[in-house]
Amino acid sequence: MVKIINFLLIAGVLQGFGFNLVTIFVKKKFGKAIIFLNLVVLFISLNNLQRWLIDNGFISDLFLIQQLEIPWYVLIFPMFYAFVTHFLKIEDRVNDFIKLTLFIFIIEIIIRLCLISYVYYEVPNLDDTLIERYTKIEEVCNLCYCVFLFVNTCIIIFIKHSLIEYILDFDDLNWIKWFIRFGIIIILFWLFAVIVESFTGNEMAYIPLRLGTSILLYWICYHGFYKYNVVQDRILLRSTIDDNKVLISSNSESKSINQNENILNKKHQKEFDEIRNHIIENKLYLNPLLSMETITNELGISKSHFSKLINTYSDYNFSDFVNALRVEQAKKFLSNDDFSAYTIVAIGLECGFNSKSTFYSAFKKFTSETPSSFRDQF
Repeated sequence: MVKIINFLLIAGVLQGFGFNLVTIFVKKKFGKAIIFLNLVVLFISLNNLQRWLIDNGFISDLFLIQQLEIPWYVLIFPMFYAFVTHFLKIEDRVNDFIKLTLFIFIIEIIIRLCLISYVYYEVPNLDDTLIERYTKIEEVCNLCYCVFLFVNTCIIIFIKHSLIEYILDFDDLNWIKWFIRFGIIIILFWLFAVIVESFTGNEMAYIPLRLGTSILLYWICYHGFYKYNVVQDRILLRSTIDDNKVLISSNSESKSINQNENILNKKHQKEFDEIRNHIIENKLYLNPLLSMETITNELGISKSHFSKLINTYSDYNFSDFVNALRVEQAKKFLSNDDFSAYTIVAIGLECGFNSKSTFYSAFKKFTSETPSSFRDQF
């Protein structure tokens, strides 16, 4: 079991370092949020690597090196807090604990170096009991500080809804909420380990914590980086949409529209054209929550009459009719070289689809190909 834990620990460390290298050399520019996410991953990796080296005997015979355990873990939660505030774009509206954290980190290293020096020169037989006691006190203090920051993060996500109104237009934040739930488990593992090790001296109590942090590395690498990409792309796409630069036109008919000239009821045809123009010109199709009730209330017509017009003159039901417009909009983005660096998921979501799966499904339904293969043509 210990060997398996050690393997997972070092595997997580290698993935963490790999994640850092990939984000450093990737061509796309990133903001501070990704920098702090990288620091979260880096400090988890360094802390786990340090623990792995100690547990497996890869340590120098020098007394200084043996006793110098750098408290990388105290930097993890502050960096996550900074990542969350920058991801939510509220860094100017909340406290910044970076400077305080760095001060604590440096002071703890200085104190440890002073204790190591004192024990080395003044204590007979190099008895490191004093250093061990300090290590326990240091960990308890760091645990309290990390819990404080974690609680602040929870308050922002779950209570201070006014702070996150802007970002909710681009992300439901469910992934951060799940991260916080997982973080609670990690903190409980940490608390359990501190209590058990203090009373029994059994360091095996830290195994659940180490395993949990290794799993956390896998999870945060994917979700944090992926979600940041999508949100940033959606914000930039939204500004383009607001400027009406790459929108489908109400003057040009979508391929989904039936152009059968044998339809005799010109009045109903005109009504349908007005409905379609209203949806396009007011960008209603970009709203993933668009409903038939919304449009009928705005236009003052009955749902039954509205539904009949859509079914008759577009050959689709309401849902497919709107999705066809969304697909047409997505095609304009995907075929435009100015948007080649944007993620396909971000484009689909900004075109009105509420998930990646619904976008891919609708796109294939109306074009008989995937968004990726369609983009490759251009």
